[in-house]
Amino acid sequence: MRIILKQLELIERVDQLIRLQATGSATEFASKLAISKTSLYRVFRIMKTLNGAIVYDTVLQSYRYVEEVQFSCGFYPSKLFINKTTEAPSSKLPFFQNIKYPIL
Repeated sequence: MRIILKQLELIERVDQLIRLQATGSATEFASKLAISKTSLYRVFRIMKTLNGAIVYDTVLQSYRYVEEVQFSCGFYPSKLFINKTTEAPSSKLPFFQNIKYPIL
């Protein structure tokens, strides 16, 4: 359980630094996260699997998302959800295809 939480915290930190455009190169980014470049690329692969494609922008000298996305993981009070649901988009991820997501 602890490993999963650490991975989620790492993904949240990566997401935050990408949004702030404060990543720098892969070496700098890995250093900010206190992980190896190999571990950083592993996190990128996980995020890409979850539809968070990341590229390095040479103009910004920072990593950025290919398209605007939002990462959230956790449980939230049901008051936040409207009683409607929407089908999951036809995704590249087969394990998400039959899930209904609440409309926020």
